[in-house]
Amino acid sequence: MSTELRRLRNYIDGEFRDAADGRTTEVVNPATGEAYATAPLSGQADVDAAMAAAAQAFPAWRDMIPAERQKALLKIADAFEERAEELIAAEVENTGKPTGLTRSEEIPPMIDQIRFFAGAARMLEGRSAGEYMEGLTSIVRREPVGVCAQVAPWNYPMMMAVWKFAPALAAGNTVVLKPSDTTPASTVLMAEIIGSVVPKGVFNVICGDRDTGRLMVEHPTPAMASITGSVRAGMQVAESASKDVKRVHLELGGKAPVVVFEDTDIAKAVEDISVAGFFNAGQDCTAATRVLVHESIHDEFVTALAKAAADTKTGQPDDEDVLYGPLNNPNQLAQVTGFIDRLPAHAKVEAGGHRVGEKGFFYAPTVVSGVKQDDEIIQNEVFGPVITVQPFTDEAQAVNYANGVEYALASSVWTKDHARAMRMSKALDFGCVWINTHIPLVAEMPHGGFKKSGYGKDLSAYGFDDYTRIKHVMTSLD
Repeated sequence: MSTELRRLRNYIDGEFRDAADGRTTEVVNPATGEAYATAPLSGQADVDAAMAAAAQAFPAWRDMIPAERQKALLKIADAFEERAEELIAAEVENTGKPTGLTRSEEIPPMIDQIRFFAGAARMLEGRSAGEYMEGLTSIVRREPVGVCAQVAPWNYPMMMAVWKFAPALAAGNTVVLKPSDTTPASTVLMAEIIGSVVPKGVFNVICGDRDTGRLMVEHPTPAMASITGSVRAGMQVAESASKDVKRVHLELGGKAPVVVFEDTDIAKAVEDISVAGFFNAGQDCTAATRVLVHESIHDEFVTALAKAAADTKTGQPDDEDVLYGPLNNPNQLAQVTGFIDRLPAHAKVEAGGHRVGEKGFFYAPTVVSGVKQDDEIIQNEVFGPVITVQPFTDEAQAVNYANGVEYALASSVWTKDHARAMRMSKALDFGCVWINTHIPLVAEMPHGGFKKSGYGKDLSAYGFDDYTRIKHVMTSLD
């Protein structure tokens, strides 16, 4: 007996619509491996309609006084809070994440971030006016850039959507947002909520695959393209956007080093690092996946981390005793499995290293030791619940190993020596350095990387500024 699938739809110009040509794709719950909905597979006509709606809505939204945009964002935050259980249910179906952790770890920061950018809406200011040439006064205006094409990933579908639309709308831009083709459900619900607050055309959602995203980036209407995704996807977006000189905002992959010195409290470090590495099944660009441990405590640390992995549980969303749920899709399961299957002979799997169950896309918490700096698993992003451990001899080697990858998003240092921590925070070539912690984020502080981890900042006033442009106005005093 077949179950009828729920029908998700695009949200364009204030109304829900099917794809213009009627194409759809099935959406699968990764905790069960079974389809639960269909979503539009949007094409050129859908992208054209969404961009036209956003362009038409832009002048009025841009010219609205900041206090009114602030009110709108505060209403959105309040509505998200009121409908939190609906958002949680949609996100859990999207991702298979534990329900309790989605409620406690995602809803509160999302709402806080929207309220932060609501406040930022009233900070669209330039530097003070001044006379820099006799008889002339200069003024700096900070303005919204225009229509923003935004592509969100599947690892945090709700939260990454917030990171994109909240600063864009606060600054006075209009938005066309595409969720991942594997996780559209919560974004479509967010469109319903946001659409009840803002004028039609200000916020639009179109579902689809990577071709849909490519059509968005290549479209002549957007002034800016923003993506959170893989390095490969980011490079393609940057190349496409260069053809008409669009602004680009890229938050891409990561391979976070976790540098543990000999004076660290091993028990506490292991506890915190295991959570930061396995949370969300390691599907986090900042996950604590690459641990570098001083050789004097290496063996003790590996033993303790392997035990922590063995004690960490994965399972169904309603199981209150699990830290994380499944990998997002069968391709991701195959990717993680492939990294472990291809390990060189000198590497040793200390814990995990296998799929869990036959239903859904679950993978065991895994610890790998004995790896070398040029190994594939060190150099490339696994994006799964896998933590590697390498020994180092001294501070210089730790820095060399930590910086010796193409990613540069996040890192952490574990030591009781303040001077050492300060030296390391300067030497580590990453957009974020945590000291004796790993993974906390706050709305007030910027998030973004260097090198192949991309450019531009999410969160903070810096993230808000990325969605604005600077104009110089000079007037004669005669």
